[in-house]
Amino acid sequence: MPKPKAIIIGAGIAGIAAAIRMAIKGFDVDVFESNAYPGGKLAEINAEGFRFDAGPSLFTMPQYVDELFKLAGKNPSDYFKYEKLDEICRYFYEDGLEITASADLNKFAHEVETKTNSTAQEVNTLLKKSETIYEVTNRVFLERSLHKIKSYLHWDTLKSVFRFGQIDAFRTQSQANQAFFKDKRIAQLFNRYATYNGSNPYQAPATLNVIPHFEYHFGAFLPKKGMYSITTSLVKLAEDLGVHFHYNKKVAEIHYKAQGGKQQVEGITCNGEFINANIVISNLDIWFTYKNLLKNFAAPKKLLQQERSSSALIFYWGIKGIHPELGLHNILFAEDYKAEFDCIWKEKSIYKDPTIYVNITSKHIENDAPEGCENWFVMINVPANNGQNWDALIAQARKDILNKFNRILKKDISNAIVFEQILDPRSIETKTGSYQGSLYGNSSNNQFAAFLRHANFSSKINNLYFCGGSVHPGGGIPLALLSAKIIDQDF
Repeated sequence: MPKPKAIIIGAGIAGIAAAIRMAIKGFDVDVFESNAYPGGKLAEINAEGFRFDAGPSLFTMPQYVDELFKLAGKNPSDYFKYEKLDEICRYFYEDGLEITASADLNKFAHEVETKTNSTAQEVNTLLKKSETIYEVTNRVFLERSLHKIKSYLHWDTLKSVFRFGQIDAFRTQSQANQAFFKDKRIAQLFNRYATYNGSNPYQAPATLNVIPHFEYHFGAFLPKKGMYSITTSLVKLAEDLGVHFHYNKKVAEIHYKAQGGKQQVEGITCNGEFINANIVISNLDIWFTYKNLLKNFAAPKKLLQQERSSSALIFYWGIKGIHPELGLHNILFAEDYKAEFDCIWKEKSIYKDPTIYVNITSKHIENDAPEGCENWFVMINVPANNGQNWDALIAQARKDILNKFNRILKKDISNAIVFEQILDPRSIETKTGSYQGSLYGNSSNNQFAAFLRHANFSSKINNLYFCGGSVHPGGGIPLALLSAKIIDQDF
């Protein structure tokens, strides 16, 4: 008897995870990817002796990756190796303050108390709150569908409902952090976590203070061969399980037909060929799934009109010279953080003094840069693409970034740049299929955002599912992997 057929549209990290799970469940699985390579945003760049992870650069919750190997009866370390970091991030401020966030919580809290007007107790109180939010939300909001009654028929769900007031949903993240910390610079440090899902800390709920728990409790990690090895190792696992990947294959349509009073998915069209399937899982941005693939189907207008998350402007710089003042992860903060977010969200533009994130994997992975050089992944938060004059904005942002490095690091790096490649909201949309170049689908700029994300299944078309950062539970590697896990619970 032939196996049931599952088709995955898109080989992003969630699509690969879904393919693995469906193969383990006994499906014959085909993955169709429009690019020549897998990974979506989790891709890489190799040029002139430099290697860059093109997208996500922070690895947390590795257990969600390990889980896929264990489900398949494999040893994760046979495919994929990573190390826990002793240092999470280095923070630089315009007034000269430098904070190193050690993975040792006591050491980090002590440094905050020693260098700022905030205390170690304030740090501990915030992180205890972060742990509480995680305990309330994890099993209910992150690992299950919010859109099925059966998700609420669990004792732990009922307990979480009674503890809803503890998730701090009714004040903004900034309001909460200003209350936690006497020193506004440390409040700013924790406000930064809103950007982990493309949101505004001055609008998003303080529930987002759950994110620091991922780093300070579970830890921050680095794959031994870089972030892209998450993609390559999972593709290898999928192929070992019999999954077939088809690259340079852009799906044109998802087919469905009326059956028993409801629509039933039939398959897809790719390159003019109809391919039958029992289930279809779209890892494409939900906006493009409805607009491009579901022909003659009424899209959920209200959902698709929701505010999109922020995007990014990334400079991949090959830098001549070694810069010991910088670590693997670095943040150079804007002096006026609120003004920066107002510019992004209200003016839809790039702030004149942007907060800069710098990731330098060659600090740990020697072959990521030629000898005597470093690979700088330099990113700033920018609005989603609404037709701005990006060429002019990028040119000015490059000058502002170089000036900020000059001010804070006391060195001019402009002449040290020996390689440059740029990724902006336009090319993010083109390369990754993310509508308007938004990195995380819809924003989380209101307290009900978690409930407003699209479900992981279609309520109108049987056996049509959705995974990835544009649907529940959200963007980023851990949540994208969980979107595939939620689908798996239906089989």
